[in-house]
Amino acid sequence: MEKRRILVIAGSDSSGGAGLEADQKVIAAHQCYAMTATTALTAQNTQGVHDIHYVPPAFVSQQIDACIDDIGVDVVKIGMLASAETVDVVAHALEKHGRPTCVLDPVMVATTGAQLLPNAAVTNVRTRLLPLTTILTPNISEARLLLENAGANITPEIKNVKDLVQLASLLQPMGPKYVLVKGGHMPFDKDLNVPQQATEQKYVVDVLHTDDGTTLFITEFSYSKNTHGTGCSLACTSATTPNRIVLAPSDLHDNGSCTQTDTTVAAIASNLALGSSVPDAVENACRYIEAGIKTSADLGHGSGPINHFHSVGMVRDPSCESSLRIREWKADDGLGCGP
Repeated sequence: MEKRRILVIAGSDSSGGAGLEADQKVIAAHQCYAMTATTALTAQNTQGVHDIHYVPPAFVSQQIDACIDDIGVDVVKIGMLASAETVDVVAHALEKHGRPTCVLDPVMVATTGAQLLPNAAVTNVRTRLLPLTTILTPNISEARLLLENAGANITPEIKNVKDLVQLASLLQPMGPKYVLVKGGHMPFDKDLNVPQQATEQKYVVDVLHTDDGTTLFITEFSYSKNTHGTGCSLACTSATTPNRIVLAPSDLHDNGSCTQTDTTVAAIASNLALGSSVPDAVENACRYIEAGIKTSADLGHGSGPINHFHSVGMVRDPSCESSLRIREWKADDGLGCGP
């Protein structure tokens, strides 16, 4: 096994569907090695978060140093950071350890729309972490919050896919090499406009932007409640295979015909650790999440987890012969332990 070392800096989910626990399952399913630096502990289940205990920033820094100084790291995946001080120590640690490949999921806005990070922490994420980021993966609300924090002029509301592309293209010059705006919160109609009625919801679009251009990852919309921990409220699965469409600015017409999927950020980090390019890592993560939702079991009374291990089976490497021997014990065998 190659090293494929991934350090996850994020909060813990006691129910196992999101946070560090879900990240470790995703990373293990991709045959990578997970390390963790815990920023917060939550009392949480499929129905919501009951309480949060924040880890002191200095101890977060100690966890990061302990992992990287000894084991090393290939990719860093960042989630919930909780405070401006924690953002600062994480940024300092990334600089101290040579600016490794970094996947930043800016956990700032809850599904309800409530802001999870104070404004000072949002500013620190924008000014300290974005320049150190390989790929930034905000949902729509988080993308807007970062841009508003920077004083950017953005459209008052999302009306169509062009507005998503605008968000990604405005964020990318702030530092990250790639920006993936996750569109799972906002399905579009057949013309990629915000639908007037729920019955018109047809497609969901993720927008990946870099200096070289813009790529849409598209899938057909269908409802699933088992989306806890997908990095966005992924109320979508794919009825067709996910499509990747690379656009030039002139391709963004009002009535384009497109189709999408959403991603788990830990799956993107795992694919990067496996050597994939960023666009390929996003596509592979989309396919992983799609299968995880389709094969999920109903757990809990709220939004349940996906099936993280849908493609994993216990197959022993034939080169690793086991020394295990099994024999029936008999009282007159004496104490001999030979095979």
